Amino acid sequence: MSRADTAGAVRPVSPLWTFGLLRSELTTTFRRWRTLALLAVLAGVPVLVGIAVKIETGDGSSPGGGGGGGPAFISQITNNGLFLVFTALAATLPFFLPMAIGVVAGDAIAGESNSGTLRYLLVAPAGRSRLLLTKYATVVIFCLVATLVVAVSALTVGALLFPLGDLTTISGTRISFAEGLGRALLIALAVAASLIGVAALGLFVSTLTGSGIAAMATTVGLLITIQILDQIPQLHALQPYFFSHYWLSFADLMREPVYWDELAKNLGLQALYAAVFGSAAWARFTTKDVTA
Repeated sequence: MSRADTAGAVRPVSPLWTFGLLRSELTTTFRRWRTLALLAVLAGVPVLVGIAVKIETGDGSSPGGGGGGGPAFISQITNNGLFLVFTALAATLPFFLPMAIGVVAGDAIAGESNSGTLRYLLVAPAGRSRLLLTKYATVVIFCLVATLVVAVSALTVGALLFPLGDLTTISGTRISFAEGLGRALLIALAVAASLIGVAALGLFVSTLTGSGIAAMATTVGLLITIQILDQIPQLHALQPYFFSHYWLSFADLMREPVYWDELAKNLGLQALYAAVFGSAAWARFTTKDVTA
């Protein structure tokens, strides 16, 4: 299909039709066995962490042998199961969550092209821009769902294996369990927002190739590479611009009062990545010839 198919973008499209397109994309995405497998893996991480902590502390010792090792909050899990939510998000954010987002985003356009369905989607009265925006919205919603799956799984396991109640913040102040749940929800939303840059990057990569597997592998490879570079001291001048640099800033939501500086930097950086790679994806997708 040539660029002439973009003429369909000027045809009037009702908001109801757009909602139907988004609903169709969400249904297709969440019915795929690959998506369900990714969500199952994410849900399994808090289970494994909770069981490991329960076994390790069965003799009354503290997690990690009191050495302070492991993800943030892990030493507090035995005192309050709600801390398993924070620990699970800290454990999945560096790799499991972005990998899942990279797979879904990388497959968004390239997978359709590889299966031969992209040409037919462009025949519909949506236009390329609207279709691309719908694909991105689907990936962003997956970011939220994937994060909530981790949080809900961790909360369930934490409630089953450990006591619940008032909790102590990083600053040493006590807050109620209800407020702790509210903080947990805010943290889950902050983690989901931390992934919108990855979603835009994966979508851009997806517009560059007609192979879904190649797009997914490239996106995941870039994620791993950036995180490795973020650990090299000699690159400290560049690291604040890496999308993963402020990911763990969500821990500041467990301070009293909340520290907003790094959280704001993280959200601003993610918005920048979304704008840059979203624009690049739009420029590429609206000018490429689609023949499959």
